[in-house]
Amino acid sequence: MALTPSTMLALGTPAPDFRLPDVVSGNTVSLATFAGKKALLAMFICRHCPYVQHVKEGLARLGRDYAKKDAGIVAISANDAANYPEDAPDSLKAMAQDEGFAFPFCYDERQETAKAYTAACTPDFFLFGPDRTLVYRGQLDDSRPGNGKPVTGRDLRAAIDAVLAGKPVSQDQKPSIGCNIKWKPTNEPAYFAR
Repeated sequence: MALTPSTMLALGTPAPDFRLPDVVSGNTVSLATFAGKKALLAMFICRHCPYVQHVKEGLARLGRDYAKKDAGIVAISANDAANYPEDAPDSLKAMAQDEGFAFPFCYDERQETAKAYTAACTPDFFLFGPDRTLVYRGQLDDSRPGNGKPVTGRDLRAAIDAVLAGKPVSQDQKPSIGCNIKWKPTNEPAYFAR
């Protein structure tokens, strides 16, 4: 397990479009799916990562808490399922159903969406405002496996709440940390090439 931080994509970056299948419904999800929402949260997660396992209930709770608010949420897994079968679509579907995710969970088989967002780790969070420019990227909160701090979602929730209230998001943003995205052997993005 390689401990990897977020790339911390520049604030103000436009949300890259994507067209990915939701592993639960089979429907295609894209930016247009969330048209009219004040906020859009794109979360890069997977099933096998202990950092995601640590926060999965918090992510499910976040999804339920914002389901009736003016915020769109999408989870995306881009891990190489051939080498990490726990992150294959059927397994992701089981995770979404077991956890009661109230948001689409998409599979990025070609890993193009993860590269477009400069996603680096699981979990990795990208929050966009009404104009779909990046206003927050970084951690869910200060909780990590084994550090004894509760999973509250404090940092990410504060950013979502600010967007929904039409207020500026704090510029004090800490990188998320987790397992590196499991790139296919020929697909490692330039920002990780060694």
